[in-house]
Amino acid sequence: MNLILIATIAALVIPMYEAAQDNDIWQKMLAFSSIATKASIVILIVSVLRDDWMIGVVGVIILSVGNAALMLLAQILKRLNEL
Repeated sequence: MNLILIATIAALVIPMYEAAQDNDIWQKMLAFSSIATKASIVILIVSVLRDDWMIGVVGVIILSVGNAALMLLAQILKRLNEL
């Protein structure tokens, strides 16, 4: 199980590298969305390993609400570019 956790944490580096390399705001938002999703999956894995469902609830909230906030930010940026 620790190998899965280490592999997931290592997969977090790929979007961070991509976000630092690209200047396009949409690519950065996609990278940050990917980071948020992977971080919440890591939280869910840790909650299963520790058998602590309160941590799992936090992971589910981050998974559902975190990406919604990024979508709201994308809509605001889209509206600002239309003006």
